[in-house]
Amino acid sequence: MTHSKSKHKHKHADAVAPGVKLVAVIELGTTSIRMRVAQIAPGGDVTILDSLQQAVALGSDTFRQGCIGAQTTETCVKVLSNFRQVLGEYRITDERAIIAVASSAVREAGNREAFLDRVLIATGIKVQTIDEAEVNRYTYLAVKPYFKQEPDLRKTSTLVIEVGGGTTEALMFLRGRVSSAHMYPLGSLRLRRQLEDMRTPPARAGEIIARHARQTAERLMAGLEPDLPSCIIAMGGDARLACSLINPDWDQRSLLKLRTKDLANLTRRLANQTVDELVKDLNLSYPDAESLVPALAVYCELCRAMRLRTIHIGGMTIRDGILAEAASGGAWTPDFKRQILNSAMNLARRFHVDEPQAKRVVRHARDLFDLLADVHRLDSRYEVVLTVAAILRNIGHFISRRSHHKHSMYLIQNSDIFGLSARDLLLASLVARYHRRALPKATHEYYTTLEREERIVVAKLAAILRVADGLDQGRLRISGPLRTHVEPGTLAILVDIAGDIALERQDLLAKSDMFEQVYGMQVELRNTHGS
Repeated sequence: MTHSKSKHKHKHADAVAPGVKLVAVIELGTTSIRMRVAQIAPGGDVTILDSLQQAVALGSDTFRQGCIGAQTTETCVKVLSNFRQVLGEYRITDERAIIAVASSAVREAGNREAFLDRVLIATGIKVQTIDEAEVNRYTYLAVKPYFKQEPDLRKTSTLVIEVGGGTTEALMFLRGRVSSAHMYPLGSLRLRRQLEDMRTPPARAGEIIARHARQTAERLMAGLEPDLPSCIIAMGGDARLACSLINPDWDQRSLLKLRTKDLANLTRRLANQTVDELVKDLNLSYPDAESLVPALAVYCELCRAMRLRTIHIGGMTIRDGILAEAASGGAWTPDFKRQILNSAMNLARRFHVDEPQAKRVVRHARDLFDLLADVHRLDSRYEVVLTVAAILRNIGHFISRRSHHKHSMYLIQNSDIFGLSARDLLLASLVARYHRRALPKATHEYYTTLEREERIVVAKLAAILRVADGLDQGRLRISGPLRTHVEPGTLAILVDIAGDIALERQDLLAKSDMFEQVYGMQVELRNTHGS
């Protein structure tokens, strides 16, 4: 087991300064289990106290046989038991201070639940499998400091990419803000398993890896168009190892710029070695040695295709992102929500949505959400879902104006929006679907798959969005904050419009049927012109 203790002396819990928290982050990855112990100061500063790592072939099991074998399971139990002893030395016993996560190697295992149960029973450590949206969030939090350290990154388009053992994750930034997020089931260990299944001769392995790298790079670029990056930040253990081989003095934490020529030369040299030779020469585990060349080849192909002469290597990891979230006190911070909405607006632009109109409807929807807070009793997460639905409710026009609300639903469900899980996307897509025409029915596609509580959430949010959309029709296009007056059984919207507003009242009434059904209030348009 690799054990790297920081220069900061080990502090027992009773010696920690008031307000300082001790936390541990454990990550079950595709090739190893890693743990960081850190202290978080009252101001949010994070100090790493200890780092541990042990090679475990979780990904090899899952991507070869579809489940985690008994021997690998017991190896994990042994490693985590040893980690637990270290935590005992730090007197970290509160389960809330131990954050344990697992990504694709555990998430995709056919015996995932049995594996997690065994780990919990044997070690007392509750491991949570994290989905794509959570991986994206932690990666974003991990790389945020780079955009502060390197002002030039905030002026250009930057791709943050990690080629993992099971998946390839890509975050696209435009001028320092997330524009899109993508996750592909393309990984270095998956490729090794395919080579085994095809019984590829060793002499042809390098050729097939190179072809796979080109195909992966092409697929990534297709997903990023039209905003191809002018800068790449490569993350992950393979990229860090390559950087250390080229620059032995690198501190493994900061952002370092390499010439792509140097990375390509290293990759070619390593590709000429067998896995056994890589294990011996670089002191790697077999899973790490198997993943190294395929991952580096993808980075090289991306740089070649984008004609980049340099590539940045990032030393931060998903564990740093988890610690940053623990230090900030929660997941859905204002900055994180802004990144989600920025990603949604970038998607809307791709489908040629009327941006000024979308922003007006968003403003109305948020005003109504805030006004009804005591009635709907939904937290700020659902305000984000509502806002995404308001931004994207009309993207279906790109396909057809007929039943465009249904097309919008399908497009939202099948889009990559940074920070939103598949379930959040489903909710947003249904809210957008019900912003017009028919009210929700138990027989409607996708709506019928929701739990009762989720159906209620969709009804509450869709009712608000229908009214917000109705307030942007004809002469009602209110540009500023809504003026409202709430009475028993009535929500009055106050406007200042010259002349008769009978048609506007009728149009809004037609959009308010669901609102009255859900909230028990009629929506009434009142004209204050001349009063």
